[in-house]
Parts: sequence; C-alpha cells; structure tokens
Amino acid sequence: MRKLLVLLLVCLFLTGCHGSRSREMFVMPDHFDDSRTYNITFWAKNDTNKNQTAVYKQAIEDFEKLYPNIKVHMKLYTDYGKIYNDVITNIGTDTTPNVAITYPDHIAAYLEGQNTVVSLDELMVDEEYGLNGSALRFDSPSKDEIVPAFLEEGIIQNHQYALPYMRSTEALYINKDLVEKLGYSIPDVITWDWIWEVSEAATKKNADGTYVANGQKVLIPFIYKSTDNMLISMLKQKGAPYSTEAGHVEIFNDETTDLLEEIGEHTKSGAFSTFKISGYPANFLNAGQALFAIDSTAGATWMGADAPLSDIAEDSKVEFETVVRPIPQYDVENIKMISQGPSITIFNKKDPQVVLASWLFAQYLLSDEVQVAYAKTEGYLPVTKKAMDSKEYQEYLSRAGQDNEEHYRVKIDAAKLLMDHTEDTFVTPVFNGSASLRNAAGELVESTVKSVKRKEEIDQDYFETLYRKTEGLYHLDQVGTSSMEGQDLGPLPTSSKILLISLAVVWVGILVYVIRDKMKQKQKA
Repeated sequence: MRKLLVLLLVCLFLTGCHGSRSREMFVMPDHFDDSRTYNITFWAKNDTNKNQTAVYKQAIEDFEKLYPNIKVHMKLYTDYGKIYNDVITNIGTDTTPNVAITYPDHIAAYLEGQNTVVSLDELMVDEEYGLNGSALRFDSPSKDEIVPAFLEEGIIQNHQYALPYMRSTEALYINKDLVEKLGYSIPDVITWDWIWEVSEAATKKNADGTYVANGQKVLIPFIYKSTDNMLISMLKQKGAPYSTEAGHVEIFNDETTDLLEEIGEHTKSGAFSTFKISGYPANFLNAGQALFAIDSTAGATWMGADAPLSDIAEDSKVEFETVVRPIPQYDVENIKMISQGPSITIFNKKDPQVVLASWLFAQYLLSDEVQVAYAKTEGYLPVTKKAMDSKEYQEYLSRAGQDNEEHYRVKIDAAKLLMDHTEDTFVTPVFNGSASLRNAAGELVESTVKSVKRKEEIDQDYFETLYRKTEGLYHLDQVGTSSMEGQDLGPLPTSSKILLISLAVVWVGILVYVIRDKMKQKQKA
C-alpha cells in the first residue's frame, strides 16, 4: 500500500509539472569550461542553394577547429516557415535547437514560452566572450561594427533577442529592352504612377493577339513576388496606418482600400499579377514575358537573361539587358524600402555552459570569413561594416560582370542597391502575432487580385467583407495579446478547474489515510 502511495505522489508531482514551459533565466558563467564536450544543434535555411550549404559546412568545420570540444550538428530547411513550425512544436518538449536562423516576427512568438529564448544583452557585452571579447579564438566584430539599423531589428520587448545574419531588401528588376521599345526611358527612382503607366502601355496587342511589346502571346507587364511586402511598403510610403508598436492592428483603413482598388484596376486590364496567382516573377522576366519583376535582392541569382540559377529551359530564354532599381515610390525624395533577411537566435537550456557554447558559434557566424562567403552566394549584404569594408568583399563588388557565376552583375547590383539605401530601409513592429498580420497583408492583395480575375464586383461591401474574413482567418482580434506577467488571462477553463479539484480531493484522501494508519499503529503499540 505504501508503494502505491509513493507512486501516486510521484504521479501527482509529474502531473503538476507537465506542460510547463518555464525555465530559469540564463545566467552568464564566470568562464567557459573547456574540459567538457558540447553537442549543439543548428537549424538553418539554404534555399536549395548548394553554395550556401557549402558556406555553412565550411563555417562549422573552421569553428570546430578553433573549439574542438564543441560539435555543431546542422539541420537544413528550405523554408523559414518550417523552421518556425518545428520550433513551436519542440518548445513544449524542450527539444528546440541551440541556434537557429529565423526572423524577429517568429522570435516574438517563441518568447511566449518563458525564458525559451536567451536575451543576448549580457552575452554581447561580456569582456571575455562578448562581441570582440578578449577570450575569443576568432576575430569577432564589435557591437559598433554591426550596422546599427540591422542590429536594432533584433530588439524585442526592449531586449536584444537576435543578431542579424544577412540582410536583403526588395528590388525592381527591369527588362530595359522592352521598356525602351515602348518609348520610355528608365529613371533612377521609379514612381508608382510611372510603373502603372508603362505597364498599361504594355497591354496593347497586335491584330494576331500577340503583344506589341514582346511579340508573344504571353505577357504580364508587372508581377510582384511578395504581396505582403507590397502592401506594407505602399502603406509605409504613404505614412498610412499598419500596426502600432504595442501590436494594435490598424491595417483595415481607407488608405488600404484605396490601394487595393488601384491594384484591382491594373489587374483587370492585365497589367498586373502576383507570384501566387501566376508563378515566379523571374520565369516571366527571363522569358521576355514581363517588363517589371519585384523580388528580393537575395533572389537576384534567378533574375535576368544570364541568371546562373534561372529555372526555365534554355530555349525559352531571351536576351535583354536587366536593370536593377529600388521598388516604386510615392515620394522620390523620401525612399522607403523594406529591410528583410535572416537573423540568429539562441535557445535557452538548463546548462548555462551549453548556452555559452551556442553563443560562441552564433557569434562566429558574424566573422568576416562567414559573412563575405555567404553574401557572395546571392544578393545578400553582410551585416557588419567590418565585412563590407574588407578587402575581399570590396574586390568582389569591383568584379561585377566578369562572369555569370560568383560575379554575376545583377546579383552584385542588387547588393549595391541595399548598400546605397541602408538608411532608407524600414521594419514593421515586432510582437506576438506580427507574422500573422504580415500574412494577412498579403492575403488582402491576393484576394483582391483573384476576385478581379473572377470578374467579381469590387465595391465597399466587398472590402468590408474581405476585412472581416481576413481578420478572422488570421485571428487578428487576438494579435498582440500575451501570456506575460500582468496580462489578464480571464477565468480558468472548466477542465483546469476539474483537475485542480480532483488533485485537492486526492490529497485530502492521502492525508486521511496517513492519519488513520498512524492511529492504528498507536493502538497496536
């Protein structure tokens, strides 16, 4: 019977602890214990680019030579969303990776698990192991050598929870030949009025059904890859509401309606479409079937007649000159373009030494060797001024166009675009649910374009219904709420109440049993 009691007590203890995601806050160790062996997991995205995989593998190999007692085990993903989903799934079982390449929007959700993600504030300034610390075995950048705007993107809830890894923005890739064939010259900064005008002009057809611009029967004058970025950038350029820093959703407004109506008009004429509806912008651009394609600067290796990673058949490609420009603007004197690109975050573990080992590897990813090597794979920009100013990177930029592989001109032009406009980039507020809001922005554009193509009526009633559906689909009425201290969580669920009452009854039963057992023992004595 007593064994049964012990078993019951253990079960009750485990029941009380089950499901808890809280963990002790990370405390910086006095020193790094070199006598131990550490195995850390690293989750990253390589976008199916073998060159990126090679950079990661080389970085791990070089790091392990410096720290033989730290073994890095990499898991590669082809989608940041899959990393996010796996992390969320693993938080409950305490099997998150040690280091991950992710986005601040995602980190805001991870933070709902108390002390799940490590605040980097203390680690960054540690004299021995912090940025450019005295005990490091590699040349780490100092905090001042990281581009301030990029570093600030990792600040969430007033703490540094992420380091920037690479940065990109969006670029407008232009088929110069087709634009000039229509009688237009390309300005240094494109306006929305100009791009809509040229796109509409490109919809004209010959008597045989082919387009005047390209002589083909297929043409999408203007195609946008990321429609969430499209609407967010338009709103930012206009100074229109999107969300507050506190997480209040403001996207459903008159300015949004006006923009969606404008997008709908150009969809109706055949001047505009999106990636989700028509396909990859690069495929249309490279086949001479688009004048304008907006995609990430990180995707520049897919864009243009000589693109090394072009996905279409050789006989489908056409020769043309590719020009890279900032995305269209409403005010050419006040350029606004979104900042994007992956960041590095570290997950908390029971052993502070494991966290410190993870920090050493994460910090190594900011070294010049890794930053420059990875930036060369696509149109990314290193996140440190130190790497950007390095002899190797400057030589890389100077050799633009010497070949169509590492020095592919369009790729380097895209990187230079961000380098020249770093101060013109912006980010949206980060909070729990900001990723959902971003997805909702894209859904508004995609739904509008689909409805126009289906010849549905686009009026005020349509947008009111669209806004209600989108708000419900992405649970935007719950965005910004948090389980953090001070939040009113409301009454306990019925199931929780039943569990607590049941536990109380069991404990009372145990107490009664113990008292009766002791009384019997006294009577026998």
